[in-house]
Amino acid sequence: QVQLVESGGGLVQAGYSLRLSCATSGRTFSFYAVGWFRQAPGKEREFVGVIGGRSGGSTYYADSVKGRFTVSRDNAKNTVYLQMNSLKPEDTAVYYCAASVRTVGGRSPRDYDYWGQGTQVTVSS
Repeated sequence: QVQLVESGGGLVQAGYSLRLSCATSGRTFSFYAVGWFRQAPGKEREFVGVIGGRSGGSTYYADSVKGRFTVSRDNAKNTVYLQMNSLKPEDTAVYYCAASVRTVGGRSPRDYDYWGQGTQVTVSS
């Protein structure tokens, strides 16, 4: 069983940055693809970005965050990060990290096997 714990959410003004962390104690975490999703009130959970498993995992992003958000991982710390720059009010949502036992992640929540509890990000205008 893999447990994921997100942290780093909060309230920021538009244009500022936040870095979210997704930590786990799983020994094989480095092999898992890890994705970030977000869900705003009344909306479906949407894909944000993903990083592949193992060192040098490839990344890709939703068009809405491309160029502003970056996913990275530190396998020595069993942690994946979501660096969010130039935040906008429309980025306000609960952010979730999710792990897939496959080394390549997908854009659908159905592609993932384990989920964190989420962390709230609120961007004020």
